[in-house]
Amino acid sequence: MFKKPQFTDFYFYFVDDGLFVAQSKSFQLSNSCLFCSYNITSNLLSQFGLLAEYSKTEVFHFTRSQGAFNLSSLDLSSIGDPILYPKNSWRYLGFIFNRKLIFHNYIDFYSNKAISTMKYMKILGNLTRGLNPQQKYLLYRSCTMLIALYGFQLWYYHRAPLLYSLKMLNKLQRRAAIWILRVFKISPSLGIEAITGSIPINLHLQKLSERSQLYMHFHPSKSHPLLLHRGQTKFTFI
Repeated sequence: MFKKPQFTDFYFYFVDDGLFVAQSKSFQLSNSCLFCSYNITSNLLSQFGLLAEYSKTEVFHFTRSQGAFNLSSLDLSSIGDPILYPKNSWRYLGFIFNRKLIFHNYIDFYSNKAISTMKYMKILGNLTRGLNPQQKYLLYRSCTMLIALYGFQLWYYHRAPLLYSLKMLNKLQRRAAIWILRVFKISPSLGIEAITGSIPINLHLQKLSERSQLYMHFHPSKSHPLLLHRGQTKFTFI
């Protein structure tokens, strides 16, 4: 008796950017699903006189496998497109993913970007009056923290491993407190953070997470993709 292949596929479109997602227990089945979706979309675009940018087309695999595995490429040569080879990391809409959904590289990238932004803020201190601690703290909260915590919902959730994330963010907040108060680098972190009025990073993340959940709960648009998938069975990506 023939058994129907078990896989799930869906699509996301953001203006001129599209995303195909296929979920199954094998890379071959996922590639077959992606090939069909890509072929159908390419034909629809050609009928409207549009073309897909092949140079920006990528394929990426997620897996929960703990052992070694072979990643299969997506062959689009039969429809006149190139062969897509999966990469070790994937950048999409400002987010950085790896195969295990461990966001260490993502946190490193935005933490270093926030530190660089804070370094350039020191140029403002070369003005005639310079910046007082209150103005420095305002810049830190309104600019630097927004960069460092961009997309924190990806890695901050229930029972998520937060040791590495909190370590990097605590380093950032310590450097910011030293810059705001212009104290010695050997000053205790808790003391200088308390003087600047900065709440601990873990409590700040908890506050932002609760606000984000309330926002999604009372979102005016009931057709939002996150609201449609909320409450359904969790997906495993391949």
